[in-house]
Formats: sequence, structure tokens, C-alpha cells
Amino acid sequence: MIEVLRPYVPENALEPVFELIKHYRIHLKIVNERVTRHGDYRRDEKGKHLITINATLNSYQFLMTLIHEIAHLVAIQKYGNAIKPHGVEWKSTFQLLMVPFINPTIFPSSLLPLLANHFRNPSASSDTDAKLSIAMKRYDKQDKDCNICFIYEIPIGSHFKTYNGKIFKRGPLRIKRFECLEVASGKLYTFKANAEVEMLTHYVVK
Repeated sequence: MIEVLRPYVPENALEPVFELIKHYRIHLKIVNERVTRHGDYRRDEKGKHLITINATLNSYQFLMTLIHEIAHLVAIQKYGNAIKPHGVEWKSTFQLLMVPFINPTIFPSSLLPLLANHFRNPSASSDTDAKLSIAMKRYDKQDKDCNICFIYEIPIGSHFKTYNGKIFKRGPLRIKRFECLEVASGKLYTFKANAEVEMLTHYVVK
């Protein structure tokens, strides 16, 4: 298992992560990218702990997602099945499990203050923390389509395509979200700054 993990987590996190997986007898499955989630935890009918994580995450996102899911397991064991999935019990468990990892031997120094701020009150998804999400994604492997970018990088008035193929025209920033027009329906939608989209550099308005 430790060699399977090596390509996915920072080197200095390898041993402690492996120990957590062994201790809680976790069956870890690394899967193809799912747009709607980075990872998940469930317990099967035989009581086995199953965690799946997207293979496409960079090592820092992978580590944080894995600890996020382990925190679900540990919180349920400690507090019972009646707790809320991302309630106070899970939050405190996630914070405690992440403490040994939030240091400059594992995460780049540029991420440390953002992680410290995020873990004051961790959310159900790190993607809801736009500053941390954008900073994390800067460490993605540089093999993505060069037209894939964050929505805040799209010039106002330019067109872009979302993962489900819908085409939008970027509008102004409204407080913390960008207002965008869906071309086909004429409806207005709002997007977070860290939404990843495909810029359409040669889109022709029909």
C-alpha cells in the first residue's frame, strides 16, 4: 500500500498517512476523476471502511481529501452514527487529524497561512474556500488543456464552457461571485471565483 500511495501524497506525509490507513483498516481506492466530489467514505454491509479518492488531485489536495474522509470514519466511531456529516464533531476531528500535517516539511510555505485560516472552521469542501482552492490548484500537474482556467481569469464579455458543455458569457463580479449569461437560455447564473472552465477563444456568437 505504501508504494501505491507514493505518487499521490507528499513524501514526508507518506509514513503517517500509511499508519492511519493501517490503524483504521481502511480499504483505499484511487479512482478516475469525478466532477462532483474529490473523495468519499462509506462503510459496507460487512463493516469494512471504504474510502475513494480522485486520482487526478495534486498531492496536497489528495492528502487533505484523504484526511477529510478519514475524519468521517473517526468521528462516527467516537460520536456515533447520529452526528451530522460535517457537523462540529467532524470539524474537530478533521482539525486534530490535520495538525501533524500542517507544517513546512509537507506543505509549501505559501499554503500554510491559508490552511491555518481554513482549519479554524473547516468546511464540507475545500472548494468553498476560494483562496485556498485557487492556491491549491496552482500545484496541479501542468498537463491540462491550456484553455482551462479559473473564471476570474476570463475577460469580461468573453465566452467560456463548463464541464457539462454549457456556454456562458462572463459578466461582472457581484460581491463574491461572477454573474454570467448562459447563451442558450438567456438565464443569468453566478459562479465562484475558483470555478474551473474552458475559455472559448474563437467563439462566434450565432
